[in-house]
Amino acid sequence: MNRAVPFYSILFDRQESGMHEHQPEPECFHDLHLDQIVASITAGREAYSLDPFFRTPLQHLGSITYRHEVFRDLEDATLSSHIASFASRMCIVRERLAQSGKAHYVLQKHRWFLDAAGLYCEAAAELLWKLSEARPRSRGLLEFAEYLGAYLGSSGFLSMRDEASRLAAELNAIEYDLQLEGTRIEVRLHEAAPDYGAEVSKTFAKFAQAAAREHQFRFHQYPEMNHIEAAILDRVALLFPRPFSDLGSFWARYHQGVFDAVIERFDRQVQFYCAYREHVARMRSAGCEFCYPEVIDRSKEVRAEAMVDLALAGTLVTASRQGAGRSALITNDLYLEGTERIFVVTGANQGGKTTVARAFGQLHYLAALGCPVPAREARLLLFDELFTHFEREESAESLVGKLEDELLRMRRILQAATPRSILIMNETFGSTTLEDARLLGKAVLREIIAKDMLCVCVTFVEELASLDAATVSMVAGVDPNDPAVRTFRIVREPANGLAYALAIARKYGLTDEEVRARIAGRSVRVGAVPVARGSEAGRDSHP
Repeated sequence: MNRAVPFYSILFDRQESGMHEHQPEPECFHDLHLDQIVASITAGREAYSLDPFFRTPLQHLGSITYRHEVFRDLEDATLSSHIASFASRMCIVRERLAQSGKAHYVLQKHRWFLDAAGLYCEAAAELLWKLSEARPRSRGLLEFAEYLGAYLGSSGFLSMRDEASRLAAELNAIEYDLQLEGTRIEVRLHEAAPDYGAEVSKTFAKFAQAAAREHQFRFHQYPEMNHIEAAILDRVALLFPRPFSDLGSFWARYHQGVFDAVIERFDRQVQFYCAYREHVARMRSAGCEFCYPEVIDRSKEVRAEAMVDLALAGTLVTASRQGAGRSALITNDLYLEGTERIFVVTGANQGGKTTVARAFGQLHYLAALGCPVPAREARLLLFDELFTHFEREESAESLVGKLEDELLRMRRILQAATPRSILIMNETFGSTTLEDARLLGKAVLREIIAKDMLCVCVTFVEELASLDAATVSMVAGVDPNDPAVRTFRIVREPANGLAYALAIARKYGLTDEEVRARIAGRSVRVGAVPVARGSEAGRDSHP
């Protein structure tokens, strides 16, 4: 490693402490479907072990900007292809090193290693050349290019590169003859002799009666030599002792660390950007817009325009590829102003309430990773903790009831939360009575308000929407002409569940007036169809 030009990381600037290789999955992952999103992003790149990077939100605004700069550089298709080419070469290098490690015969082990080292030197040199041509602007790529230039000019690298090149040329130039007599093979120095093949072919051409069969021998493609090949190679090494001796010395000198640690780390970490960019391209085909969010750490006036649930978008893309047709992706807008802190989302079941809550959490988490987010425009808080409180299935192994479990989880969250925390609540306290849910919900929201946290609260308790000036009422929309049809748009308006219930009752002829009329035997109307008491039409028309 070159100490004159230090380089920290393409992912973490010097403000960040980095991440642990065995970083556990955050508790919010499953509730927000981030586990599905990360699995989709990293699919096909398992060799790089990218999961820990996606489990480590950043803590500094400067670190967010650092990643945004690299993402923007990689929007250049030429530069992106150069990084991909380097990654492909490094994959081959690792494959050859792996073959070297598995090879049974020593000379083959050494030659696999020489090939890997030579390709590594070529890949590093070509990457520097391509970076110089592309002229990136991000601090990350500029500092890495500076480091790479210093490393390639170091005496250690130049010595390894020149020796690898010389050895490969000498080994490739070796020629020898094999003489076969029965089961005996004799290995000899190559003797230059006239090639009488052309004259023999010309002499016997006049006797040819049909096209001659091909008698070429095709060597097998297995990477491991067999014992006969190994024996021949041992005797070739005896005929040419110096290059094979140098090959052994090269392996002994470099096999413990052919890779520079910084370049090896770059090769792995840059895949974070490449994998996410490829996922963004796929999601755009489903109608997702992406933006670089403005990330803030002081103001709580957050907003998101045309945001989507990225996990849902992934499901739509998969369904479309499987021939299920393309479904329209519904977007939503959210914003908080002044002292507003809590979105209270009410309305029809299956109307998109939980989806918008998840999307709000996903946007903040992805923004904290320094990634573009699925929205047309966004201004998001850099949180210290992102908590979720979703309904859990009761477990037979648990020694506490469902309500007690919810209360215990909520207490742990509120004890750990700070003014920079975010909480996503979904149908909390749904296991208790309406009155208890109302009392508990108010107590929790007042605690959240006191802590000055951001929160999305999906609930059936509509009174919570008007609890305080800090709460904002959001309602899952329905078609005004048919309340049974969901629009999946979450609109900023006062909770109006009673009106929704009345519309449903009118749709199915279940208002108080209609029910009383039907009991009395009078003709009533369901929609536009008169229905008499006890008729077949009446039975078919009601659920």
